[in-house]
Amino acid sequence: MVRTFSGIQPTGEVHLGNYLGAFGRWAREQEPEHFFCIVDLHAMTAPYDPPVLRERVVDVACWLLAAGIDPDVSILFIQSHVREHTECTWILNCVATMGELSRMVQYKEKSAQRQSVSVGLFDYPVLQAADILLYDADEVPVGADQQQHVELTRDIAQRFNARFGETFALPRATLPRAGARVMDLQQPDRRMSKSVSSPQGKILLSESEEITRKKIMRAVTDSGTEIRAAEDKPGVSNLLDLLAATTGAEIAELETRYKGKNYGDLKRDVAESVNGVLRPVRQRYAELRNDPAEVAALLRRGAGAAREVASKTMDRVRERTGLVAS
Repeated sequence: MVRTFSGIQPTGEVHLGNYLGAFGRWAREQEPEHFFCIVDLHAMTAPYDPPVLRERVVDVACWLLAAGIDPDVSILFIQSHVREHTECTWILNCVATMGELSRMVQYKEKSAQRQSVSVGLFDYPVLQAADILLYDADEVPVGADQQQHVELTRDIAQRFNARFGETFALPRATLPRAGARVMDLQQPDRRMSKSVSSPQGKILLSESEEITRKKIMRAVTDSGTEIRAAEDKPGVSNLLDLLAATTGAEIAELETRYKGKNYGDLKRDVAESVNGVLRPVRQRYAELRNDPAEVAALLRRGAGAAREVASKTMDRVRERTGLVAS
């Protein structure tokens, strides 16, 4: 059975792109060897407000559960609840090199936007490597912007194995399938984002159905009236992608269905379909938010299961690296 590790940052509010591109797909494909980790330690590499971080961690957990992540099937946990992540990071720091970390594209982009850069931001990929390697993950679902980090993880694991003996499995990145990218409603040439998209460009899962409908009805379309998916029609293409993702229909089928219809017809159907898909998720989220004790218990159980796996990996790592057993 393939073992998968998926990490989600508790930064910003959860939006439709998170659900269609990640949460919902994870829920449909989950198996006993799937680890879902809320990476709160990674979130600390950017400026943050402690109470807000704490709230968002719980919020993401509730959305994951509401989306269908089943604690009886998969393992859902908070990164900081499994101390082996930080211990493993330090040991991998002694294998990773400054040169390869400084070449990470994401580090270059983020550090260019800040006057002061923390060691945590520089070291982010090594913590990510520890996240993955602790669970002997075979596959790591990531966006294209994180693929380089998984490749670095493989390099670090291979270097460690060559120096200390076979210890870590070598993971591979799996990229989202075509159509999994949800684009900004106002700027459809870029992805819907927690941090970049304007309020009108993203659909938050926490919003009402009416707000969702209004945002879709105000979505940017394109010149002309023909409803078809094409590079020169990013707005219409995005709406067709949303309808395909929420109905299971093929794009070609939708193009035929909307032949001779107008953009308003398409937008109304997209709004109805998106709200229909999100309705049970939003209802389940509200139930979970009203029962914090249940959520806390599920996260404790997940951390216990994750720690059981991670501790065995760390036992091997300590023995191979010459650390004295406690």
